[in-house]
Amino acid sequence: MDTAVFSEDVVVKKVSIVGTELVENYTVYVIEVTVRDHRWTIKHRYSDFHDLHEKLTAEKKIEKHLLPPKKMIGKNSKSLVEKRQKELEVYLQTLLVRFPTAAPKVLSYFLHFHQYEMNGITAALAEELFHKGEQLLVAGEVFTLCPLQLYAITQQLKLAKPTCSNGDAKADLGHILDFTCRLKYLKITGTRGEVGTSNIQEDSLTFDLSVFKALLQIEISDCNSAQIMGLPSLKPCLVTLSVHHSAASMMDVLVPEACESPQWVAEGALTDCPVTTIIPTWKTLTTLDMSHNHIGCIDNSVVRDPHTLISIIIIHLYNLIHLDLSYNVLTVLEGAHTKLGNIKTLNLAGNQLDSLAGLTKLYSLVNLDLSSNKLGQLEEIRYIGTLPCLEKLILSNNPMCIIPDYRTKVLAQFWDRASEVCLDSTAPTEKELDTVEVLKAIQKAKESKDRMANNNEKKVRCHHQWQNNDLW
Repeated sequence: MDTAVFSEDVVVKKVSIVGTELVENYTVYVIEVTVRDHRWTIKHRYSDFHDLHEKLTAEKKIEKHLLPPKKMIGKNSKSLVEKRQKELEVYLQTLLVRFPTAAPKVLSYFLHFHQYEMNGITAALAEELFHKGEQLLVAGEVFTLCPLQLYAITQQLKLAKPTCSNGDAKADLGHILDFTCRLKYLKITGTRGEVGTSNIQEDSLTFDLSVFKALLQIEISDCNSAQIMGLPSLKPCLVTLSVHHSAASMMDVLVPEACESPQWVAEGALTDCPVTTIIPTWKTLTTLDMSHNHIGCIDNSVVRDPHTLISIIIIHLYNLIHLDLSYNVLTVLEGAHTKLGNIKTLNLAGNQLDSLAGLTKLYSLVNLDLSSNKLGQLEEIRYIGTLPCLEKLILSNNPMCIIPDYRTKVLAQFWDRASEVCLDSTAPTEKELDTVEVLKAIQKAKESKDRMANNNEKKVRCHHQWQNNDLW
């Protein structure tokens, strides 16, 4: 029997037909459904009701006389429409009374429970995975869920009831749990504003990710990081973490446990302070993409012990290789090496940086994207010009790019490594390298002249000092 289960504490409070619309030559009835605090509208014409009724009577679930009969003549007259509206509303209410705990699947889909109601959502998802879950796992494809689906799963698991209380094997919650335990690639995409025709705001729904036991990669977008539970349970296996349009700080995502304990320390950290909680590290995470958020700094707030100056970010992400913080609101980069460790790829495009002073000691950095920032002074390049591994540098769409001979002046600050640096996705030309050599020669001559001037100044000072000492 195909049914969508409604737990005893979740009942449809109200099903009513709130209006009608004339579409071409037929009338559409606007139905409003309310379950707890969630409300949505759907539209059906009389023929949809008739099809629903035919299926229900064929399954011998209801009597034929319950549905008001067809009316061919004057079917769109105001009096008939108003009369039929009331009759159809009574019909729907009668059905829900008839099926208080287990609504037939055809009724569940008619009322869009599979889109908006907790039990209907999980039943539809379970059936989908019953049919193709194993195929998706074998193919290793990315599976997409929305926060509303994850919320429904989380709520269902809190209920003290069998996973298949309605007897429908295809709608068994166990299909979802088996799938989530083995899934490796997950994408969670939220909705800005209300979902569909409902009043449901997905960024207000709490969901738990601890049902996922084997994830290697997760991408989260358009969610509220405060509503995401269970992220720490992914630490033992997760390799790639992407979070977009969801966070105001790195700490909210990387160390959410810190909010629950005033005295904590990362696993493996040394501290003399009293500790109540030891927080596990992200042992396998190599790629972190937190682009397109509202992050203002590479969390200084996570430095817990001012005496040891240990940064929890580096302790938590000691295997991190790729970091994307593009299109946030970063303005400064103080001592980035103390937080990012042996990073190889760093994307800081689309921020508000005007200085590169904090990047001087990222000695393992290979790829650096600084496009679309506020870098105006060529002198800032000296902070990264000595990085021994840097091969790809993007500076496009910064104020400095309009300076005459911008490319050669940037490349010249890499000295003997100028030929190894690909600037703005373009390798240096022979002509540019020749110009770089000229600029380097000029720079060396200037430095030599400055040294001579400094030496002469020192000699003069020493002579004056000798004369003064001689006078004494």
